[in-house]
Amino acid sequence: MSDKKKAEQKKRVKFKETTKGLVILYTGEGKGKTTAALGLALRAAGYKRKVLIVQFGKVWFTGELEGIKMLEPFVKIVQGGIGFVNIFNDKSSLEDHRKVALKTLEYLKKEIISGKWDVVIADEIIGALAGNVLKFEEVRDFIKSKPERVDLVITGHHAKKNLIALADLATEMKPIKHPYEKGFLAKPGVDY
Repeated sequence: MSDKKKAEQKKRVKFKETTKGLVILYTGEGKGKTTAALGLALRAAGYKRKVLIVQFGKVWFTGELEGIKMLEPFVKIVQGGIGFVNIFNDKSSLEDHRKVALKTLEYLKKEIISGKWDVVIADEIIGALAGNVLKFEEVRDFIKSKPERVDLVITGHHAKKNLIALADLATEMKPIKHPYEKGFLAKPGVDY
């Protein structure tokens, strides 16, 4: 074997399985953040891992609410919010949004340390942070409180570098093309 090939082999990463829980972050302006998290939940349920999904800001019907019922008893979903800040005809005050987000975060903190869950998904928690209804320190402290074995998935638009730095895996969804550009609204079963 040539010296060049030997050097290349030394550079290669040695892969190994881990039981350490990961912090996984899905962000960006493109569609697919919640969808990726739900796909991870589906995969985890296939291994009989217990998954808790808590959605910040979401209060309306989505297909995942019904779909998750088919994954019981392995997956549970909870909506916590009064809508998104300043969109979809939001008339709630920032203070009201903050109260509900803090209540949802407290629930999530209690559940993540309960020992009942293998995977916890905090859907749209990044959006709650970007919308100023949660503070970075609150989200950071929540992430750091995660038990070693629990995988934590966080999703939402506008993740900043300080939040990305806390993740083991970070993926940015970038829009390339979407039917919305042609005037089509969200499609049931695809977008929600």
